[in-house]
Amino acid sequence: MGTRKHLAIYPGSFDPITYGHMDVIQRGRRLFDELIVAVGRNPAKDQLFSAEERVRMVRVLIEDLLAREPEGAKVTVRGFTGLTVDFARSLGAAALLRGVRNLSDLQYEIQQAVTNREVAGLETAFVVAGQSFAYTSSSLIKQITAMGDDLDALKHMVPPTVIEALKAKKAERHPALERLRADRDHAVAGE
Repeated sequence: MGTRKHLAIYPGSFDPITYGHMDVIQRGRRLFDELIVAVGRNPAKDQLFSAEERVRMVRVLIEDLLAREPEGAKVTVRGFTGLTVDFARSLGAAALLRGVRNLSDLQYEIQQAVTNREVAGLETAFVVAGQSFAYTSSSLIKQITAMGDDLDALKHMVPPTVIEALKAKKAERHPALERLRADRDHAVAGE
């Protein structure tokens, strides 16, 4: 009987991908034989980048990571739609990989993990994000992009290619960024 490969799926919207996400990918490469970064769509979130743009951005960063750090598990990037557990089962994944930044993440992630195990028989492996990424989120990046003037200030949170993509979205006055600005303006006016 052959050895079973341990394939993990790291799902997320990655809108945009951050250094925190990259940290989880690097840690996951040490835990599994193969890792698929699964770029999906969260209907509860206002997307800044299209699915194709997100997949392309993640692929560029993964290619760079693999070139710099060839040791570790194979990593591929795939876009998907639908339920994460259905996508993971269709690929024969042994587990979902999730990053945990803080206690509020942990509470949500445990609820999801229990549900995924009960409904789909799929385990979840957690890695704790590095301390410097404890409060970095894609939502925060989008807020800073919408309301900030100097996007180069994000250099400790996201890779340079992401900063350039954010600058382009800001220059084109992307509707998701405009909505964030309008929400802030309404909140300030209501005080």
